[in-house]
Amino acid sequence: MTSENSNQDDNSFMHFAALKTAIVNGEEQSVKELLSGQPMQALEKSYLMDLANLNNNSAIRKLLENIPVKE
Repeated sequence: MTSENSNQDDNSFMHFAALKTAIVNGEEQSVKELLSGQPMQALEKSYLMDLANLNNNSAIRKLLENIPVKE
């Protein structure tokens, strides 16, 4: 793995961690900004939907439902 790939993985991990935190904290605007319409893996989306469901946050759940899944 090159340094560039490692850096991309680190950024991806940090982005996902920030997204999880925003969902748990109910920060709808932050979630919108972090999602930015980019597709995500089905497993990631499912996990984030579970977090939104646990917090009973329908606005964030709706944002996540609209995110496309990577094939």
